Amino acid sequence: MLMKTPAQSLTEQLAVRFADRIRSRLLAPGARLPSVRQCAQQHGVSPSTVVAAYDQLLAQGLVQARKNRGFFVREMPTPRAEGPAGETKAAAARAGASASPINATALIRGMFHKVSSKPHPGMGVFPPEWLESTFMPAAVRKVTSARALQDFSLQYGEPMGDSGLRRVLSQKLASLNVHADADHIITTVGATHALDIVSRTLLRAGDPVMVEEPGWAVEFARLAALGMRILPVPRRADGPDLEVMAKYCELHQPKLYVSVSVFHNPTGYCLSPGSAHRLLQLANRHNFHIVEDDTYSHIAPEHATRLTALDGLQRTIYVSGFAKILAPNWRIGYLAAPPALVEPLLDTKLLSTLTTPSLLERALALCIEQGQLRRHAERIRTRLDAARARSVKLALGAGCIFVAEPVGLFGWVDTGVDTDALAQRMLDEGYLIAPGALFHAARAPSTLMRINFTTAQDAAFWRVFSRLKASG
Repeated sequence: MLMKTPAQSLTEQLAVRFADRIRSRLLAPGARLPSVRQCAQQHGVSPSTVVAAYDQLLAQGLVQARKNRGFFVREMPTPRAEGPAGETKAAAARAGASASPINATALIRGMFHKVSSKPHPGMGVFPPEWLESTFMPAAVRKVTSARALQDFSLQYGEPMGDSGLRRVLSQKLASLNVHADADHIITTVGATHALDIVSRTLLRAGDPVMVEEPGWAVEFARLAALGMRILPVPRRADGPDLEVMAKYCELHQPKLYVSVSVFHNPTGYCLSPGSAHRLLQLANRHNFHIVEDDTYSHIAPEHATRLTALDGLQRTIYVSGFAKILAPNWRIGYLAAPPALVEPLLDTKLLSTLTTPSLLERALALCIEQGQLRRHAERIRTRLDAARARSVKLALGAGCIFVAEPVGLFGWVDTGVDTDALAQRMLDEGYLIAPGALFHAARAPSTLMRINFTTAQDAAFWRVFSRLKASG
């Protein structure tokens, strides 16, 4: 509820609130603002106040009025990049961003500039207090002696990444039955950078790429920004819809499929062995590569089915990182690739970042070698299990239905209401949620939302959620 003050009128307060959200991209280009009547009811002001606020936004060039349709966030011009089917990069970006008020970059920006101090069930990371440790600072101190700073900071590191870390990663992957020599591993600036290296190496603008749906919002946005043609593959409990993939292969000859096999985001699904075998057969038959994003490996069971373990790095490229479980700001990720792809992938890495930070990579290697990362992950898993149990109970009590078994970090729930509209109202209360439309390539209104179990165990959040849901 807005309150008039001597310093700022209700109109100015409302205009500033929307302007801030538009500039921070919490309201994406093309998003529709609430109707004048809806906005007046939500903020407890008169319709004339809303009209005046929207008029200020118009004057600032932040929104545009469409006759008989309402007010929409103005879209910024995007460079054109023609694909083989005539679809432009701008059109692809609009398809991925315009329908949903909160987009992928809004969630990313929320990591840096939180909308409030309240827990945000829409975020995709562990709370900072969960990641606090003493072993990480100790490892950094150990590898940043005066001599080490002289030896490693004043020159570029190894192109493929610190050899000690790659050796440790090779051993770590072996525990997952993924056999990759250190010479087949390249370190990156986080797992997202690894995915970007693969895309830029194997694809060109306009190429079709298969991606799971629902899927990671950032991956849809990243591929669209590169000008790729996204082919959404429905994700089922046991794996991707292989019939849909087979049709795509016949019609479009895609070169790449991007998959989260274990603790899929947002559903939490894990790939079954049978589905994995059939998927690899399809890849061999139609000559496409598979990128297996194992970002959640640290909280997943080691025996979970991984495509790379079955395939032996022939058609698969394995990607993972440590931002989720250890230190988001260290930005250390890696990929393991078939021998024939190592050099092309390395060339792309060198063109984008030249190198990766050797000192932090050495500190990470130390944390892994001494078992500290493993023990830290075990503590996180125990704590996550308890948080998940509390969050599930609260979500069910608020009338939500889990459309996938609640496992891993995320819950995929049906709220029964339009979560795009709900997301803006929750923002007014200081909560950032992840509406279901975010996780689809062609975004349409959805009653689903993803919750983070670590930040959804706050009873106050669910009380606000229930109140806003009931009030429509």
